[in-house]
Amino acid sequence: MTEEQKNKILQMRQVGVGFADISRELNLSVNTVKSFCRRSSNVVTSIQAKPKSHIADFDPMKCRECGAILVQKEHVKKRVFCSKYCREKWWKEHTDFLRKKAIYTFTCAKCGRSFTAYGNAKRKYCSHKCYVQDRFGGEINDR
Repeated sequence: MTEEQKNKILQMRQVGVGFADISRELNLSVNTVKSFCRRSSNVVTSIQAKPKSHIADFDPMKCRECGAILVQKEHVKKRVFCSKYCREKWWKEHTDFLRKKAIYTFTCAKCGRSFTAYGNAKRKYCSHKCYVQDRFGGEINDR
């Protein structure tokens, strides 16, 4: 690794660029970049999470979850998250932004209780227990 590459790694980590993006840009192994950052005492090894805000308030050049700088590529869909981990974490914390259109309300054919189901417009029972009781009769044994 050249001195120029080392300096570039230091600069990119200071602004929050991830290991994978640095390795792609400098044509180095991800593990080489990680090892260098671990050995260097003045390198930011983890990116601090920024406070969450409304979806419209996010900077399109930064990860919505951790605020890391995103490297956008031409002719590819624009990135919103820096990693799979950040994407999954953000969506788990922001379920109010999900656009669930296929929510159906039913009445259970066995117990008569009202319930909702996502994505299945033909559901008849609120639970497996009600299905077994209605289909095969009698009570089921809970193990």
